[in-house]
This record gives sequence, C-alpha cells and structure tokens, in this order.
Amino acid sequence: MLTALALVAALEVVRFEENLMIPMRDGVRLATDVYRPARGGAPLDEKLPVLLQRTPYGKTGSSVVESARYFAANGYVVALQDVRGTYASEGVFTKYIGEGADGFDTIEYLAKLAYGSGKVGMWGTSYSAHVQANAAKLRPDALATIVLNMGGMSNGWDHKVRNHGAFELQQLTWAFRQLEAETKDPLVKEHLARAPIESWLEALPLRKGLNPLSVAPNFEDYILEMATHGDYDDDYWKHRDVNWQEHYDETLDIPMIHVSGWYDSYAGGTIQNFVELSKQKTSPIYLLIGPWTHGGNTRSYAGDVEFGSEAARADFPREFHLRWFDRFLKGGGAAAEEPVRIFVMGTGDGHKDENGRLYHGGRWVTAPSWPLTGTTETRYFFHGDGSLSRIPPTEGESATTYTFDPRDPVPTLGGAFSSTSPVFEPGAYHQEEREGIYGAKPPFLPLSARPDVVVFQTEPLAFDVEVIGPIAVELHASSTALDTDFTAKLVDVYPPSSDYPSGFEMNLTDGILRARYRNGPERQQLMTPGEIYRLQIEPFPTANVFKKGHRIRVDVSSSNFPRFDVNPNTGEPLGMNRRTENADNTLYHEASHPSHVVLPILERK
Repeated sequence: MLTALALVAALEVVRFEENLMIPMRDGVRLATDVYRPARGGAPLDEKLPVLLQRTPYGKTGSSVVESARYFAANGYVVALQDVRGTYASEGVFTKYIGEGADGFDTIEYLAKLAYGSGKVGMWGTSYSAHVQANAAKLRPDALATIVLNMGGMSNGWDHKVRNHGAFELQQLTWAFRQLEAETKDPLVKEHLARAPIESWLEALPLRKGLNPLSVAPNFEDYILEMATHGDYDDDYWKHRDVNWQEHYDETLDIPMIHVSGWYDSYAGGTIQNFVELSKQKTSPIYLLIGPWTHGGNTRSYAGDVEFGSEAARADFPREFHLRWFDRFLKGGGAAAEEPVRIFVMGTGDGHKDENGRLYHGGRWVTAPSWPLTGTTETRYFFHGDGSLSRIPPTEGESATTYTFDPRDPVPTLGGAFSSTSPVFEPGAYHQEEREGIYGAKPPFLPLSARPDVVVFQTEPLAFDVEVIGPIAVELHASSTALDTDFTAKLVDVYPPSSDYPSGFEMNLTDGILRARYRNGPERQQLMTPGEIYRLQIEPFPTANVFKKGHRIRVDVSSSNFPRFDVNPNTGEPLGMNRRTENADNTLYHEASHPSHVVLPILERK
C-alpha cells in the first residue's frame, strides 16, 4: 500500500466535474465540484471513498479547494458543494433549515457514483460542520464518518441563536456579511455597503421592511424569526436542523470527532454532543478542545493571550483529517488515544511576548471521559464586601443594588463567539475598555469600574487552583423591572507586574439569562418587581489553572453588548420593543440567599 507521501508524489488531481447539478427531492439542484485522483491526466479506475464538504461560503474558495486537492492526491474522491440558495446552487437559502434533507440527498447521490466505493465521509468548519450533524440525524446509509470542527450546535435556544433567552447578535452580523459576500445583485451589494452593521446596532430591534436585510426577504425573515421567537414550546426550536439534543437517538452510530475551542461559540454544545452521543453510540467518538477562537485551530493564541506553541495544531486541517479518514474509510487501523483531549490553560509566567500578548501558557491533557474524573464541584460564595470565598455568608441581610441602563450597556470584551471585527472580537482580553472596542468610551477604564458591574473576587491564592469542567453561577436577585438580564463572567486576575503594572484581568467564560426564562425555556414569566428569585446562569465549561498569587473573580452585570441584544427592561415581546427603562437590580449575598459560583476543581496530589 502506498504511503500518504508516496501517493502525493504519484497522483495528480483533476477537477472531474465542475458545477455538477445534484438534484434534491424537491427538484432544486445544488452545484457540486468533484475532484478525483489521476495519473497521466486520466482519473483512476478504482473505486474510492468520497469526501464531502457542503458550504455557504463558496466551493471555489482557495482554502477549501486546496484541501480538496490534498485529499484527492491522497486517494479520495472529493465533492465540494454550495448549499441551497448560495453561489452556483439553485433554491432559496434559509439558515440551517433544510440542510439535513439536502445533505441526505447529496450523500445518497454520491454513494452511487461509478467511481465511488459507496462510503462517504464529511468534514468542515462552522456551518460546514453543522450540516454534517444535520445529515447524520437522517441516517443516510452511505455516511460512514464525520469530522465536526466548531459546529453542530446541541440546541439553538441555549447557544448560538438565542442564549438562555437573549439573542446572539453574531447571527445578525453573519447575515450582513454573508449576504454581501454571496449576492449576485450589484444593487444589493451597494445597499449593504451604505448600511454597515455597526451603524444598525444602534437601531435595534430591526423592523420588517425597514432595515438593510429587507433587500433579501429570505435573510430578513429568518433573522426576524430568530430575534422574536422565544419560547421553547413548539417545533421551531426542536426542529432537527437547529437542535441535536432532541434527536440524539435518531443519529447514525458512526465514528465522529467533535472539535472546538474554549473561546468558540460552539464550545458548550460541542461538549454536550460528545457526552450524550457517547452514552448512546458504540462507534468511536472523540472530543478535542484547544484554547482557540472560532476556526483558530492552527493558532497558539486567542485575542490578547498566548498559550504557547503546543496549543496550535499545525496538522490542521489537512493531515489531521487525512489520518482520520484513512482510519475510518480505508481501514487504517485503530488509534490508542483516549477519547477526550483538552488544553488546560494557565501556569505561564504572564510576561508580554514579542507580539504584545500576555503569556498564559498551558498543556494538553487526555482523559477517558468528560467531566474529568477527580473534579469536585466547589461553591465560592459572594459577600457584601466584594469577596469570594468557600465560606457561606452569615449575615441576616446583605445585598448590592446597581442600576442597569439599556442605553449604556457593558461593552463586549472578548468571549466565546464567532463574529469578528469591526463589531467585536472573540478571545481572551484584559477586561479594560480601549479605543476600537464597540461601545467603549474615554477615559477607557476597566469594566470593573462601571457602577453596573458588581465584582466578587478571592484573596490572592495561596496555591494553584485547577478548574476543569462545567461552570454554574447561582444568583439570588430581584429587580424593579418586569424583565431584565443577568450576566456572569469568570475572570483570572493576574497581579501587577513590570509588563502589566495594573495587572491583567483575563476573561475565561461567561453566560447570560433573560429573567423571563428563569423557570425554563418553555414559556415566559415576567417578574414581580421586588420579589427575590433564584437564577441559574450556565457559562460554557472551561479549563484553567489559577496560579498562586492570582485571584478568582466573578463579574455580575446585566448586559454584554453587542454579543447579546440588550434587554429594554420593559417586558415587551422579544425583538419588538419600542421603549427602554432603567432597572435597579439587586444581588443578595446573605445567609438565606447565598449567591455563589460552582467551580469544578481538580485536586492533584
């Protein structure tokens, strides 16, 4: 058998079919380019496995074409397809919806190719990972394996579309960018160029027919539906194409690997998918999570923080995928590694490197399952003096009240999402405003200086504390409003140093809850002003070593904009408000209402 290097040397690649129009069940045809290995300019006669990527970003993009040619040179037939309603494909694009059926039909068509082996594998990042999951839920016989890189949400209600009631504005920024990139209408391009997304963030919520997306009704319709459809009580949120957790049992039992990053918008969903599918399936299922932003597998940094050269996967995407496909499509042998491989951030010395980034460091860890064996859920309680400790509060009455003004929301400073500049950037950053941050204002103080950010932090740690796993924040809170939001952010606080005289406050993970959904996603329940409620915020899991001398910190507030839409505090229907009101929000940290964070601490001997 030829090795991969020998194949590259021995095989040529031909684009065998350009814009092969594959028919779907409703008659719409999807444009597909097929690449085949060849010798002397003629495709090989032998039947080979087929690799498929379905993308809304254009099948002729240089990166995806380079990958296709690489896989073909290593003995695969490769198909690149524009999803419905984009670029060269027919039909009308509606984000997420219909991708399962289109993927199924495409796989069944490719499995019957005369030069194919009948086995199909899929790969791709973000949307191209999501469509793999949707196809697998419909169980096409020919689909043999999938590699989901930073995509495949477990439930669109609690992340990526809405987030525990709040609307993730990365959906809006994606729609603006995507429409401008793929539209064939020059008037639409000019219209969008005159109406940049950053200006329209000041005019939310969008109204039908009165916004730039109205030039493409299919885009406008799905965005407005996402922004206004709140309750998890019907088929909208449980639809197979936006929800995996309701359909795990229907999913194919095939080898798969779930890849994400701690600063990726799919981090929480990726872990949930791995855990739940591993319980139900017998095929090999793996989890890989690095300290990456969305699509940043080959980088060793996220935002303004460097994690060390080992954090980057230089073999991504091509060699990594080739090893996987050779194993599961060509019988390349079983791997001995444990199913969970994660990067634990931290233990670096915190110096500023040559690129101006804080060196946080970290290491790779393997494990047989998630959460890691040996972690203990440990409560750190909030106290009235701003301290955070394992000691519960003893006061009979203790509370902190702040005013949340929807017209002056807390600016987004990093985090786990997929949108990028000019609006907001994912990753790890010092939690201090600065020029270039959307919504930041001079004199560019730390977020902790804002009156609507309440900080609870430990004393400098006497020893390293290793936090690996799910995070939960339990608030006991009241409000003067009928509805409001509560946010929580976990922060690793560096002490002052010569490179960072004021220290470095590094965001790790954060979450949000729209209070009308405090009792669950099925239906809205407005608040009674002044009544104390128990609220559960679920940030994405994380893995970090808080070094000796650092502080563990939790910041609580009521906004994170423009990552999430801003709650107007009025109780009006979601995405349809015309008014805003200030809300006085109160956090309780007393014996009868002990607000706290739950940290999964790994005790090492």
